[in-house]
Amino acid sequence: MRRALAGLPANSDPNLLVGFNLADDAGVYRLSDSEALVQTVDFFTPIIDDPYTFGAIAAANALSDVYAMGGQPLTALNIVGFPANELDSAILNQILLGGQSKAAEAGCTLVGGHTVQDPELKYGLAVTGLVHPDRIYTNAGAQPGDRLILTKKLGTGLIANAFKASHLAEADLAEAVASMTALNKAAAEILPAFAVHAVTDVTGFGLLGHAAEMAQASQTGLVFHAAQVPALALSLTLAANGLKGGARDNQLFLAPKVAIAEGVDPARANLLFDAQTSGGLLIAVAEAEAAALLEALHQSGVEAAALVGEVTEKNPSCIRVEP
Repeated sequence: MRRALAGLPANSDPNLLVGFNLADDAGVYRLSDSEALVQTVDFFTPIIDDPYTFGAIAAANALSDVYAMGGQPLTALNIVGFPANELDSAILNQILLGGQSKAAEAGCTLVGGHTVQDPELKYGLAVTGLVHPDRIYTNAGAQPGDRLILTKKLGTGLIANAFKASHLAEADLAEAVASMTALNKAAAEILPAFAVHAVTDVTGFGLLGHAAEMAQASQTGLVFHAAQVPALALSLTLAANGLKGGARDNQLFLAPKVAIAEGVDPARANLLFDAQTSGGLLIAVAEAEAAALLEALHQSGVEAAALVGEVTEKNPSCIRVEP
């Protein structure tokens, strides 16, 4: 993607507050001194058989980008690629209902969408939100001394892939599905009360991929404590068998930027590269407020939230993984 974007002219519009130059989760455009638009789009192929649940997961995943920027989702458009000659329209109906359920939960109005004939099923949302221009979270504000909090468990990619390969039963998906369909709304609503300096959501590039973007944008180093990172049931067992697909790509791409210390459990190290769908928020918060923020997250129902690392001035743009 960096190669594809290389050479594109820089945008000089002074109202564009966040563009694509620092790999943030969404674009932000100022409308006035008190309002800015947050805009994002995300869609993908099914990762689960049930169409309603797939729609809900895809919608939650797209809405997450707005929450990561500190915004409130306002409107959304469905984006669909559908093989109409192969699948019954009732399947699409269930996908759309699943997506609508998550948009409604977010207080976001679905205003339409666009469907194309496609041999491979795809679904997602283009979401527009609102944020105050002075209250935008980006991945560029992490400060040395900050503590890192992750709000969801890792392992959705490993579990979904194992299910597709018939290595897991549908019952084994329950915890992962609950995580992927959970909005990051509750976590996002808590953050303004604390000294939060940077936020990103964890999706396809895995925890370390999105953390690397934060480290580079902030010109800081990040340290993760592998044993403190929350993991979905079965994910560590699966991670012990090695990585494939997108997770392996993440591992290879990030190798120059990630140092894994001696004594780190190899399965836990692998888990940090796992490509997530509708993952949690990675939050850099002032050390003095980290414990209070973690407690507030737990009290609001974000039970998986955990303190997973810290920001350092050493090794800018790089990551160290410790036991």
